Amino acid sequence: MEIEVVEGDITAQDVAAVVNAANRAMRGGAGVDGAIHRAGGPEVLEDCRRRFPRGLATGDAGWTTAGRMSARWVIHVVGPNRHRGETDRSLLTSCYRRALEVADELGARSVAFPLISAGAYGWPKDDAVDAALETLRATPTGVEVARMVAFGRSAYELIAGRL
Repeated sequence: MEIEVVEGDITAQDVAAVVNAANRAMRGGAGVDGAIHRAGGPEVLEDCRRRFPRGLATGDAGWTTAGRMSARWVIHVVGPNRHRGETDRSLLTSCYRRALEVADELGARSVAFPLISAGAYGWPKDDAVDAALETLRATPTGVEVARMVAFGRSAYELIAGRL
């Protein structure tokens, strides 16, 4: 699998699936989650409600339509919230592993990832990048391109420096 990094808007990526850093309720929120729900339109929320009436557990993943985005699917993952005491790194790496597993179930060959838990959930950015890249490199998958979408120049430089 090729791992690449771009700076930009995850909702505008030309890929089969975009990964959403969602909260457990999966009803929209701030950051990446809010951007994906706004760009995808009400279809994303409707599909979340239908497919995940009780949300998802931290570290797990599930998919919905991408609604109005150019991607076909959204793969929702629930990253650990360090501000709430979720400090187990395996919950973070599970998000990337489970996202790839869901992508394989869907037949998605290109997937755009945000830096999970590194924003409002307070995971240290250096470790968030390392966890993402280590997991993407170590997980067997049919995904051909994993695109890390950096929000801002400093995140881009941090990810690019680790690639």
